[in-house]
Amino acid sequence: MTDVPSDVADTFDRRDAFVAGQEGYAVDSTRFDGYVTASEGERWETEYEVTVRAPTLQAATADEVGEAVADGWFETLQRRLEDAPKATRVSVELDEYTVERDGEEVVVTFRFSLGSESQAADVAKTFVEYVEGTYVEGIVPGYDYVGVVADLMDSASTGGSEGTRGGTPL
Repeated sequence: MTDVPSDVADTFDRRDAFVAGQEGYAVDSTRFDGYVTASEGERWETEYEVTVRAPTLQAATADEVGEAVADGWFETLQRRLEDAPKATRVSVELDEYTVERDGEEVVVTFRFSLGSESQAADVAKTFVEYVEGTYVEGIVPGYDYVGVVADLMDSASTGGSEGTRGGTPL
C-alpha cells in the first residue's frame, strides 16, 4: 500500500467508496479507474493527488474515429473537466490539473491541498465521479460503443448492462 499519513488512512479506511491498494486508495463508486494518494504537505495541509483513467474515444468504440473528431472530443473533455472543483461542496483550489493521452487511455490528474481529511475524501470522490459523468455527457452520437463506456451508456439509459451500445446515453 502506498504510504499516506495515518490520519488520512484512518479517514479513507472508514469510507465505503475507498479501497486501500498498491496505488493508493481506489475509488469504487465509478466504473473508471480512480485512485487517490496523499502525502504530508509543507504546511498544515495534506497534499492529495486524484488520478482517473478512462478510455480514449477511439478505444471506446468499435468504429474508426476520425482524427478531427477524436481531437475535438479530447479538447472538449479537457475544458469541461476544468470545472471539477465547482462540483465540490468545499472551496478547493487545484495545485495542478492535467488531462493527457496515454496510448488508449485518457489520464486525468487533480492535485490539491486540504487540512481536513474528511473534506479531502469527499473532494476526491467527487472528482472521480465528475470525470465519469462528464465523460458520459460528452459521448459522441453515431458510434458503436464497447466495453465500460457501453456499460455506462446502457446504465444511463436503461439501468441495465449489455456490453455494446450505439447512440447517445440518454
